[in-house]
Amino acid sequence: MLEGAVAQVIKRTRQACFHGVRLVSDRQPTRLRVDEHTSGTPAIWLHPDGSSMAWIIVDIGERDWSKLAYQLGHELGHVFANSWQADAKPAAPCQWLEEAMVEAFSLRGLERLAMDWTQNPPFAGDNAFGDAIAKYHENIIEGYTALAGSQGLTRDAAAWFTNHRSEIEDPRLNPFAQAMSVTILAEYNRAPDCVEALGALNRWPGRSGIPVGDYLQRWKESCAELQASPNLPLRLGELLGVS
Repeated sequence: MLEGAVAQVIKRTRQACFHGVRLVSDRQPTRLRVDEHTSGTPAIWLHPDGSSMAWIIVDIGERDWSKLAYQLGHELGHVFANSWQADAKPAAPCQWLEEAMVEAFSLRGLERLAMDWTQNPPFAGDNAFGDAIAKYHENIIEGYTALAGSQGLTRDAAAWFTNHRSEIEDPRLNPFAQAMSVTILAEYNRAPDCVEALGALNRWPGRSGIPVGDYLQRWKESCAELQASPNLPLRLGELLGVS
């Protein structure tokens, strides 16, 4: 492996994920640490040392740059959403929404990384690998779109939420959160200022462990405090039929 290659890909991924995004949070870390583990799932290590460093864990194979960018983008989304400190433990009933939003954040970054890699690769003569990243992104989108169709999300999001609520509120990147990520990605692309609202998440007691109506209301209030766009929580409330 080329010396410094991993650092180059991490840097490019971070730039792609945050391209055109305004950082509004008052709780962002001062440093990022990225570790590769040989087992387990990608995660944020909620280290209780009081430091201002966000600690990301990925699990990839050697030179698997597409997978690294995808996993890193998702975990960067959690950091962006203020879920990196020791008290940021995932909780039902609203953690699935954060998972869907940061998955969409990662997919948004992957698309931009693919274009950037094709035009200006981090390694000389490696322009063609941008197509591989684009295909990796396309395959994820196709799988999630099929899920959304089979679940009924694309027909009526409010009915989808009502009919599957107990399964949807499983606090992980479950198949329903995966399906919703495509809908959220469309909102990111339709109204780019939606992305900045992630920086206003989880700035209230209870974080994701409160009812969805309260969660969306606290999120809108947090957006107002940080002068961030409230478009995303407003739109999600409309889609899910939650006032």
